[in-house]
Amino acid sequence: MKFASFVVAASVFGGTVSAADLSAVPSGTYDVDTTHAYIRFQYNHLGLSNPTLGFEEFKLTMDLDNENPVNTKVSLDITTDSVQTGSDIFHQHITGGKWFDAASNPNITFTSTEVTANSDGTYDLTGDLSIKGETHPVTLKVTVNAAMMHPMAGKPVVGISAYGGLKRSQWGLGANAPYISDDVKLEVQAELLQRQ
Repeated sequence: MKFASFVVAASVFGGTVSAADLSAVPSGTYDVDTTHAYIRFQYNHLGLSNPTLGFEEFKLTMDLDNENPVNTKVSLDITTDSVQTGSDIFHQHITGGKWFDAASNPNITFTSTEVTANSDGTYDLTGDLSIKGETHPVTLKVTVNAAMMHPMAGKPVVGISAYGGLKRSQWGLGANAPYISDDVKLEVQAELLQRQ
């Protein structure tokens, strides 16, 4: 999966769109289309810039209940060392012991525990996020962008956008705060195809 550069529009890390009708696709297990999925995180550096990093390798699975979406389950497994920084030197730094410690903690995982439907058609997805041996709850606001038969793959597909945030210090990643912000913004863009 290639992490492409992107233009940060006004809606990034916060906007929502009209939610789609999940009844257009069947219930079942959906796996991420690795050519159309991105996981990004953003923080503030010295008040000077807002670096945006991402992960290249991950597995995202959704067990969809289309009649009662709050029963849907989501799991995510990220290869820690696949973080993309734009610099070999920075990659070595952020995957080292002071930060992600990828050698001792090769995976970052998220397992959903609750889905809540909101009045605007979005969903709050809460789950346990495990990083560097620490596990704490995180909530993402999810918009279902579309749910349909994929015109090229010939399979049911669901497209989602999810946004959230966390304080990195909760996961033992609080070094250099407040010069590097403790608050980190999260973004997931993903297309998931029904498993055949």
